[in-house]
Amino acid sequence: MSPRRRTATAVGILFVAQMVTAIVGTTLIQAYVDGNPDRTRMTLGVALMMCSGIAVVGIGLLMYPVLRSVDRRLAVWYPILRILEFAVSAACGIYLLARSEVVPNHLLWVYIPTAAGGLVLTYVLFESRLVPRPIALLGLVGYACLGLGVPLDLMGVLDMGAGPGQVLLVPGGLFEAVALPAWLIAKGFQTPPAGVLPAPASGRGAEVAPSYSPDRIQP
Repeated sequence: MSPRRRTATAVGILFVAQMVTAIVGTTLIQAYVDGNPDRTRMTLGVALMMCSGIAVVGIGLLMYPVLRSVDRRLAVWYPILRILEFAVSAACGIYLLARSEVVPNHLLWVYIPTAAGGLVLTYVLFESRLVPRPIALLGLVGYACLGLGVPLDLMGVLDMGAGPGQVLLVPGGLFEAVALPAWLIAKGFQTPPAGVLPAPASGRGAEVAPSYSPDRIQP
């Protein structure tokens, strides 16, 4: 198995792991918020959210060299935003353990870097065709819905944790838990078309890049 294939498999597994641990962790924390006094279960919920955050950081670091091969300027933002996502989630978890109460709208603050990082990831995936475009498009729609839902929830227009507001979480959930990991684990990354080249680092690079076109190679 090539290093690129191993990276794809690892990223796919981490996407599933972060989703499962986040769902279970959030459920345990919500039970405490709803009146269950069991601090052990609440603490376990925070620990699972930390595990989810570590998986998120792992995804960002593993994907950076893959995305960088396509777009150097955008690629650097993906691990940064994923690390920020973990930092926000960890801060909310520590606050809960210390104060026995959740940060108001804590999930919404986590969703902000999640949506921003997800848009970077799926845009580069869509442009590069590292995965089939329908999968990347599902992610783009999902993260756009997530980003749109945060201000609507904060303004009281909808509740993303209940009722119709939860619909906004469906496309992103399908992308992260099913579509992308299933493809990466089963197939790995596709080879970008020949026309997809790394973004030039300078104006001079833009002049040099075309010289590497295969049809210019002389025997």
